[in-house]
Amino acid sequence: MKLAFSTLGVPGMPLPDVLRLASDHGFHGVELRAHPEEPVHPGLGRPERAQAAALFKEAGVELLAAAGYTRVAAPGPDEPVIDELRELVDLAHDLGAPYVRVFPGADAGQPDEDADAAAARRLGTAAEHAADLGVRILLETHDSHRTGAAALRVLGLVGHRHVGALWDVMHTWLGGEQPSETYAALGPYLGYVQVKDIASAEDTTPLTLGAGVLPVTECVEVLSRHGWDGWLCWEYEKRWYEGVRPLPQLLAAGHDHLLRLLSDSA
Repeated sequence: MKLAFSTLGVPGMPLPDVLRLASDHGFHGVELRAHPEEPVHPGLGRPERAQAAALFKEAGVELLAAAGYTRVAAPGPDEPVIDELRELVDLAHDLGAPYVRVFPGADAGQPDEDADAAAARRLGTAAEHAADLGVRILLETHDSHRTGAAALRVLGLVGHRHVGALWDVMHTWLGGEQPSETYAALGPYLGYVQVKDIASAEDTTPLTLGAGVLPVTECVEVLSRHGWDGWLCWEYEKRWYEGVRPLPQLLAAGHDHLLRLLSDSA
């Protein structure tokens, strides 16, 4: 498996500095948070996109994904959501990223059947554009569809190989799902896996890997047992918890922890 970290842990950091951190600490790739407050986002012009892609190539670091914030199951008309999806796919293609990350984002009280159908309809439409550009759209286990079983309801309706799943270990755990159950649901659709650690279900303040309660060890064991050889991406949510320790101070320990897990599960 290859290791990456998310720029959610280093909000606003210039791309050359992000790439230097990845290279210095042995990470193979980076997940870019594609938001207007970050250096790289869908509003970026083509020259700036080409420059960003060149920086990754020069650094020898892979760009794992453009992590967007499109809510594919949200109520309302389809076209604005589909337009957002296409913009994210274009960004990923221009940067050389294989994946785009999106959220379910159904509203509270929205019937599951309506949310699932809306998400599947929009993802299915955008999948054709993604296929043309060689990009895969990944639905993250998050918010209204936090378990593998919930995400599978949508993915099964889509039935397109350019739409898959991003397994966020925290959300499936908070949803009461065991790693073996999540993999059973999402294995055929799995793009990559986000790992992290927290103190408890009531306190989701990010901790360094191995210092909290999330079943990261079990997750890696399940993936290894099934011969899965994709990406593990450390998502340290510094952007939402400004008082926590800076990610650069933790990268070496986090990288070593993941290597130990991979070695132990081999």
